[in-house]
Amino acid sequence: MISHCKETYPLEACGILAGRDGIAEKVYRMTNIEQSGISYQMEPGEQFIVMKEMRAQSLDMVAIYHSHPLAGAYPSPRDLRLAFYEDPFYVIVSLIHEPPLIKAFKIEEGVATEITLHV
Repeated sequence: MISHCKETYPLEACGILAGRDGIAEKVYRMTNIEQSGISYQMEPGEQFIVMKEMRAQSLDMVAIYHSHPLAGAYPSPRDLRLAFYEDPFYVIVSLIHEPPLIKAFKIEEGVATEITLHV
């Protein structure tokens, strides 16, 4: 996930962490079709394929991740507004820090609550 974010810099990277029981086992790198350094949108066709593969492997979407190339590791107002999934966590990788700062959030009804990550 971190290497994906660094490789995509200065654009935002995005992807899905899949696993079981809240533990990520697999990273799916997604294409940011916005090609932006301040926002992301996953490519719908890739997202469909990943969801189908996860279902076939009995994996859950544990988290959605994206990078903030020029901002801190906290959801932007746009991130809060577009957090459509309630079950997965939202992971943000801030590249203004070295090493990158990674934080995870539960976002419900536009409110972000930071959660502890165990690596």
